Amino acid sequence: MKKTNFKKALSLFLCVVLIAVIALFATGCSDTNKTDDGTTTPSASAQMNEKTVLGTGQTVFDFSVTYADGKKTDFEIHTDKNTVGEALLDLRLIDGDAGEFGLYVKTVNGVTLDYNKDGMYWAFYENGQYAHAGVDLTEIVPGTNYELRAEK
Repeated sequence: MKKTNFKKALSLFLCVVLIAVIALFATGCSDTNKTDDGTTTPSASAQMNEKTVLGTGQTVFDFSVTYADGKKTDFEIHTDKNTVGEALLDLRLIDGDAGEFGLYVKTVNGVTLDYNKDGMYWAFYENGQYAHAGVDLTEIVPGTNYELRAEK
């Protein structure tokens, strides 16, 4: 009788531990990460999803990031900004240095490329074609797909 009660108690205990582990794992797998200022950015798990929706606003456009390894992350951007660069900077999807030719994008979705070290840079595309202007000078046209690709 004691062995049966012990087995039941052990089974119950293991079930509770398993549920606690699953709950902790699920909490750690959210689609966003909080930054120091309280804003959120997409997590690595969100980057594997089909499309991550970011921002608020009346204007909507698609934005894709193609990394050096060929993997791709797709976003649906909602904004009230006028240019692609303003919207992406506001959402902290890009960062870079201002220069005489506009914003030189160095970091996209947390990935930094350094042309001086590895010969790679972020190339800006509109609907699959190399863009005629920089990301910070390109006015948003709804229905257009904008992309930053890691290139050599």
